[in-house]
Amino acid sequence: MLQKLKGLGGDSLLYALMNVGTKMIAFIMMPVYTHFLTAPEYAPVDIIDRWTSMLLFLVILGTDSALAFYYFDTKDENKRKVYVQNVLNIRLAMVLLLFLVVVLVGPFFADTLLKSENGLYLLYLSIAILLLDTLSALVLTVLRYEFKTLKVVILTVLKMLLVAIGSYLFLELVIESVEGIIYARIISGVLIVLLLARPLAKAINFKINKEVLKDLLKYGLPLVPASIAFWVILNSSSFFLAFMKTAEDVGIYGVATKFAALITLVTSGIQMAWRPYSMSLKDKPDSKELFSKVYLIILIMGTVGVLVVATIMPYVILLLGDGYESAYQYVALLAAATFLNFYYLIISVGIFFQKKTKIISYAFMAAAVLNIILNLLLIPKYSIWGVVVAFLVSNIIAVIYIFIKSQKIYYVPVSYWKMSLIFLIMLIGTIGIVYVQENGLSPLYIALAWGVYLVTLLITRVDKELRKKTIHETAN
Repeated sequence: MLQKLKGLGGDSLLYALMNVGTKMIAFIMMPVYTHFLTAPEYAPVDIIDRWTSMLLFLVILGTDSALAFYYFDTKDENKRKVYVQNVLNIRLAMVLLLFLVVVLVGPFFADTLLKSENGLYLLYLSIAILLLDTLSALVLTVLRYEFKTLKVVILTVLKMLLVAIGSYLFLELVIESVEGIIYARIISGVLIVLLLARPLAKAINFKINKEVLKDLLKYGLPLVPASIAFWVILNSSSFFLAFMKTAEDVGIYGVATKFAALITLVTSGIQMAWRPYSMSLKDKPDSKELFSKVYLIILIMGTVGVLVVATIMPYVILLLGDGYESAYQYVALLAAATFLNFYYLIISVGIFFQKKTKIISYAFMAAAVLNIILNLLLIPKYSIWGVVVAFLVSNIIAVIYIFIKSQKIYYVPVSYWKMSLIFLIMLIGTIGIVYVQENGLSPLYIALAWGVYLVTLLITRVDKELRKKTIHETAN
């Protein structure tokens, strides 16, 4: 088991370093963007980002999970190649369909939400970004499945670096507006596609294999409602703020969510390595014991990460331009919800193993409806705080439901009450830290919040859980 954990840990470390690199680049660029753009001017950047992420969910059409399953389900290299080719065909067809949709409804969307004279032009540019990301993302996914981790890391960091340099040069020398950032993303996307031209050429084959297509859609389509619901939970709040509040609120919330993504420095490397490793270990005799340890390890890493974010944000936010100072108070709780957005992938291995992916759709569809209701009820009175509460509550409910269902299908020997208590104490501690910061109370109260969390880890004896031997180790 130790070797398996080392394998997961090694790739996770490389992916974590990759994400540290990309997040640090994004972190450095935030003061740059806020220097050139005021909060209302930054709002279209946030809206375009969330719009593009929604389109990406639709383009993927659940084929990411389907490809992960079938890629490791067969040892035939030619069959794997056919699966990859058909995934690309599905995604390109979706890009074309979405382009036609933008042609039809783009003017209404641009006028209503972007409130910009060139809003429609920005939407067309977003489709160009979508096409480039579709091509590069599939190739990078296949490289991940082939465990060519270093290559994935280099290309991903390079892309982000090109975006950062290009954005700065456009804003400083060419055009001080949203278009400068979009142009930089398109140019960097083209360069990465060119670097991936050789493996991309292997994935291009417009011949459709009906059997493979049926396999992919049968596995992936049930996840589409989950993807849409996931997007609603993650991104729709900015649209509600745009309708019901001001562009300044949208800009401040957008900055807060970007900083909340700091938590992904802890989680994203694991997320990228987890799917291929969990799928490759699903038939091993000690897999359940291994998964139970991973559940706890990642939960501790994530909750500690949220508390760190809460503690440092008042100082980090000073890096931004004037008008963004209030964003810091929302970041920690948004980070907690962002962690849950990732954590459900870890604690739902049984659902993916048994192809019961409809469960995830049901969970996030219900959570999305709740998210919308809470946004409508809370935003008029509480503005951004209403958004934060809606985002956090909807994610908590979805993750609890998914975990319970996954345990019934594929039981992993891990304590539900211990996991719940650790997360709850972290949440209370985070709220307490923000309250202390907002009211200028003694920093000793922040130390107290950390102390209570650490005591909770001792009381729950998670160290004992992590030291348990697996069946394989006991036999030896």
